[in-house]
Amino acid sequence: MSAILPTPGDAAPTTRSPGVWRSAWMRLRQDRVGMVSLAVVCAFVLLILASALGLVAGDWQREIGVPYAPPTMLGPDRAQTQQIIETPKGPPIDLSDVDPLAPRYAEWKERAAKFQTTEIHKADTLPLGGDRLGRNVLAKAIKGAQISIFVGVFAALLATLIGTVLGAVGGYAGGRTGDFLEWVYNVFTSIPDILLIFAFAAVFGRGIETVVLILGLAGWTGMYRQVRAEYMKHRTREYVRAAEAIGVSHLARMFVHILPNASHVILVRLSLLVVGFIKAEVILSFLGLGVPVEQVSWGTMLAEANVELILGKWWQLAAATAFMATFVTAFSLLTDALRDALDPKLR
Repeated sequence: MSAILPTPGDAAPTTRSPGVWRSAWMRLRQDRVGMVSLAVVCAFVLLILASALGLVAGDWQREIGVPYAPPTMLGPDRAQTQQIIETPKGPPIDLSDVDPLAPRYAEWKERAAKFQTTEIHKADTLPLGGDRLGRNVLAKAIKGAQISIFVGVFAALLATLIGTVLGAVGGYAGGRTGDFLEWVYNVFTSIPDILLIFAFAAVFGRGIETVVLILGLAGWTGMYRQVRAEYMKHRTREYVRAAEAIGVSHLARMFVHILPNASHVILVRLSLLVVGFIKAEVILSFLGLGVPVEQVSWGTMLAEANVELILGKWWQLAAATAFMATFVTAFSLLTDALRDALDPKLR
């Protein structure tokens, strides 16, 4: 049986190598810790979307339990008992000389009895306990996740936008433009971050949008430094020189050719900023410079728990800390996995 030999005209089979993002996804799927962290982060995203649509935690302001209702696993608080005050027995006391309205009390009592009253039953226990007003701590933690994560993500996007644009211009242009942007960078980094945040908070006031603006304006310096270094490294590469030779504009070279090659640094730095800004929002709200009092976040819950701990009511602190620690830990581990998956040296 003769072997079939390829003829000179036959084309050799070609295999197409996976792209950058597909290769990174394949590497991420092999990381079990990264995939578990991705699942936790996705669960939080679905939770805050449901909260924003009012499907869950829409009634977090309702007082559905008794004040400081303990968690269900602890059972009702036996110390919350009604005190019955016994009056000494004896002949009825005539209060007409003391209170001129005393003769009309009986008439008012009969008229009030004609109206139908509805008794509101408040729960003695709640799944994760209640606060000083009897509001559900679990609903507050879910609603607080919506606001805290919203602030962290959008503040990180704003800081990434500012840092990427300025870093791209400074690293690509160089010269006087680069020196001026470097001077602006040095001015911002010479001031401690916490003092800069407090200064912006004193100027702009309180509010969710204000917190996003404050953190975005104060946190772009790290992104600027890394993007500027990447652009200084790539601006002399062969593919950039080739684009210049065929007449590609400066903007196209900056944001079409160089930016995709620096995207792994930007993405990893963005994820780090999200974690850092969530912590910053908690600190601002804890100090009274964050979200307004009529809204709730993990920071406001910790501020309330600071007073409740004196009374031995620890469950609001535990709920806010558990939610925040779970999300921040999962997001940090996902960041490490993304860094390993996108690092060209590990491919």
